[in-house]
Amino acid sequence: MQERRQDRPSRPRSLVLALGACAGLLSASLACAQSAAPAPAAAQPAARPAGPAPGKKPSSADVLAAAKPSDWRAVNPEQALQMELPSGMVIIELASSFAPAHAANIVKLTRAGYFDGLAVIRSQENYVTQWGDAEEDEAKARKKPDNLGKAPAEFSRPLKGLKLTPLPERDTWAAKVGFVDGWPVAVDPRKGRAWLAHCNSIVGAARGNEPDSSDGSGLYAIIGHAPRALDLNITTVGRVLQGMEKLSSLPRGTGALGFYEKAEERTPITRVRVLADIPEAERPRLEVLRTDTATWQAWLNSRRFRGGGWFVHEPAKVELCSALPPVRSAP
Repeated sequence: MQERRQDRPSRPRSLVLALGACAGLLSASLACAQSAAPAPAAAQPAARPAGPAPGKKPSSADVLAAAKPSDWRAVNPEQALQMELPSGMVIIELASSFAPAHAANIVKLTRAGYFDGLAVIRSQENYVTQWGDAEEDEAKARKKPDNLGKAPAEFSRPLKGLKLTPLPERDTWAAKVGFVDGWPVAVDPRKGRAWLAHCNSIVGAARGNEPDSSDGSGLYAIIGHAPRALDLNITTVGRVLQGMEKLSSLPRGTGALGFYEKAEERTPITRVRVLADIPEAERPRLEVLRTDTATWQAWLNSRRFRGGGWFVHEPAKVELCSALPPVRSAP
């Protein structure tokens, strides 16, 4: 079955080739990590952040409660989707500044009703949930809009022009990491490139053998520990902002790499809409904590230096995928 799926690199199931290579058995994961890990960066990490002032340490909740309205950014409804599952809603923000061609395609597909009535076709433990068209016969597959453009491989983008708020902590997978407008970003300063990291809740576009074989019609969300070996190998297109539990709690597929072998095992997608197309009175209004403010630095420190009486050992550090910015409904 696995070989049959790999024979069709243009179909969503061919994500097996890219995602399956780094999942499953421990030996496969170790081999993938060893082959994907970059050489140690020559640059020295930034200085370790200073601890909080003596006295009561503010918790994350304390920091957020004291945040000003200007510390939050509104999610653009033209660049966000609402996916309706039988269990509830999933809200996804598209990363148009990192994957503009894919984001444009996903909006076109959504407005054409392409995803409506399709299904979640895969759920692999500690890895991904994938959705799209399960049909492997091209002649029977769901028709895509005529104006859907070919999307190039958008694995990274120029670093120039990005306002990166760096993390001082060292990262295993990149010379430098940080946040841009709330997105977790890894950077190669020598090449002048930046990319979205594969953290939990990040959404990517399924592809086949060819790097440019994705078009946004097959999508997946990371539901397990961050598989950073996928960075620079697949186009990351967004992040689940709300409803992550609807995807991570689905029954695991029993087929190869977590695919559902029977149609009745799949979770149907009722419909997907662009938020801007939902009547304003019904439209979810979400905000993401800005990552270029003093409040953001205070929130990071609340994660490094834990307040309260429960913690015996303070980590005194964070890492990129453990520090995704909070999301809230707009007041």
